[in-house]
Amino acid sequence: MHLDTNQASSLVNRLHERIRIHNDIEVVLAPSFLHLQPLSLQIDRRKFRLAAQNAYFKDEGPFTGEVSFTMLHGLVHYVIIGHSDRRYKFGESLDDITAKVTACVRNGMTPILCVGERKEEKSSGETKRTIHDQLVTAITGLTAPEVADMIIAYEPVWALSSGTDYKTHAEAAPDDVDAIAAWMRSVIEDLFGKKTALRVKILYGGSTAAENARSYLDKPNINGLLVGGASLNYEEFSGIVEAADRALSSQIKEEPQGEARDKEGDN
Repeated sequence: MHLDTNQASSLVNRLHERIRIHNDIEVVLAPSFLHLQPLSLQIDRRKFRLAAQNAYFKDEGPFTGEVSFTMLHGLVHYVIIGHSDRRYKFGESLDDITAKVTACVRNGMTPILCVGERKEEKSSGETKRTIHDQLVTAITGLTAPEVADMIIAYEPVWALSSGTDYKTHAEAAPDDVDAIAAWMRSVIEDLFGKKTALRVKILYGGSTAAENARSYLDKPNINGLLVGGASLNYEEFSGIVEAADRALSSQIKEEPQGEARDKEGDN
């Protein structure tokens, strides 16, 4: 919850100046509801796509103040669902998240499902149990192709910033994040098969910045980043995009000829 309409427009202008067109990297902007429509007319769609930060699972009805997935159809490609702010500050339940994932897919958009443990859950050794519950309940109503096309963002709540102080919070070790991502793929494989598990894109979201982005993007099971406070700083955010470009270029060079990974899994 940052920026007024003019500030959001100015930020997008600065990002447009600094971010070049990448064929194999997708840059998604997730402004507030208030800014989605004007920014949809402003952005260069060769460079950027839009995501909503949230939506309500009913398509229409007497739900004053809510914005449905149906209303977002044709405006955004993605919707963030189950962000820790929504789970822990606004009390969204596992059932709420499941209904939102289903509504997102039903309305032709791609869910970005956020999962992650709080500090006390990490300390008590309940990280996997927490993530398993969040992940499995959200996707069990979907088909294998629908799961394959979605995005999962691992965001350990204890590593999240509150906005502009994104460099002062704890960082999850890249190897630990990669291990969690690999484990989540194994959970998906048990439910939907190996092909689906390999196609799912997994992002890391935890106070990332230009200086540490590459350490996560170089890991084999991490396909991108869900950027928080650093996205409010155009220099940091454009630096993260460049880090993604360097990481992808390095992966392509290291792959044996004839064994290049599916581009869908490298974005």
